[in-house]
Amino acid sequence: MEKIRLDKWLWAARFYKTRSLASEEITKGRVNVNNMPAKPAREVGPGDRIAIRKSDPPIEVTVNAVSAVRGPAPVAQLLYEETPESQARRQAAAEMRRLAPEPADTIRTGRPTKRDRRQIELTKRQS
Repeated sequence: MEKIRLDKWLWAARFYKTRSLASEEITKGRVNVNNMPAKPAREVGPGDRIAIRKSDPPIEVTVNAVSAVRGPAPVAQLLYEETPESQARRQAAAEMRRLAPEPADTIRTGRPTKRDRRQIELTKRQS
């Protein structure tokens, strides 16, 4: 069975822009292989399950193939398959973001303008 370093695979699968960035994220503990913390030199192969905490809901993928070269995005997507649980969590998070109220809507008047500030100071001086 063919295997490759974890940092090379993450780079080839286009999860990270550079291999050194992938290695750094692995070292920080943001990538797990088969529910275990991993090191950049850990070898992965088809069938391994990788959890990547890059965004709010972590992405869980199953390795389908290995590649040592970084190819175009459509080819890179063939290297892995996202688990159904991960897809459901991402869709639920997207729905929550869509339904969340806009924080700026709670501000009625906002910050006073220069003209408003001058009028406030004028009324303070008169009282």
